[in-house]
Amino acid sequence: MVIVITGTSKGIGLQLAKYYLESGYEVVGCSRTESDLMHDRYMHYKIDVTDTEDVQNFAFEVGKKYKVIDVLINNAGAASMNHFMLTDPKTAERLMKINYLSGFACSRAFIKMLRKADHPRIINFSTVAVPLNLEGELAYCASKAAVESMTKVMAKELGPFKITVNAVGPAPTMTNLIANVPKEKIDKLLDQQAIKRFSEIEDIIQVINFYIDRNSDFITGQIIYLGGICK
Repeated sequence: MVIVITGTSKGIGLQLAKYYLESGYEVVGCSRTESDLMHDRYMHYKIDVTDTEDVQNFAFEVGKKYKVIDVLINNAGAASMNHFMLTDPKTAERLMKINYLSGFACSRAFIKMLRKADHPRIINFSTVAVPLNLEGELAYCASKAAVESMTKVMAKELGPFKITVNAVGPAPTMTNLIANVPKEKIDKLLDQQAIKRFSEIEDIIQVINFYIDRNSDFITGQIIYLGGICK
């Protein structure tokens, strides 16, 4: 089976790539930088997922090696924590491109290869910041809310092709995304969860594995938030 994961040079994307390689998948990854991950079943491409031409070329190159891909995980993302009055509009635009438009472009570019799979899956990344309407994260929340809307509409539009589209919304996870967030803000966020701890990579993988299981063909258009967040 072939799985494509965006944003695999570090953080969650890198950990996902390592896990699925250990699980026997052929893994294709990409990022704006080179990768140190070396494996005979891993291919890495240096691209900018916000550049639609780069994304199209990426899909074309992958298609020359693999005629079919089984899973696309739109993991690439960025965050910015600031009051909206202090947020530069260019920052908001950048977040929308990285968090939303990259997933849109990648899904569109790989759709032909996904349609050839027996149990095709698209997995997107949201965040608990969306249902919590976290102050100080307007631009980030808005971009991820767009991801959730995309997930639900794509699920309807791709249902006839038997492609399921779902999303996972992690609670705070120890990555570079939250490295500069004040501790009191993180603690306040964790306090709003039913289970008051950070997300671990194993928690995220558990949800993704549920979505990509061949018995999950009837599960689509869903967003699962970690930590016990209820809208």
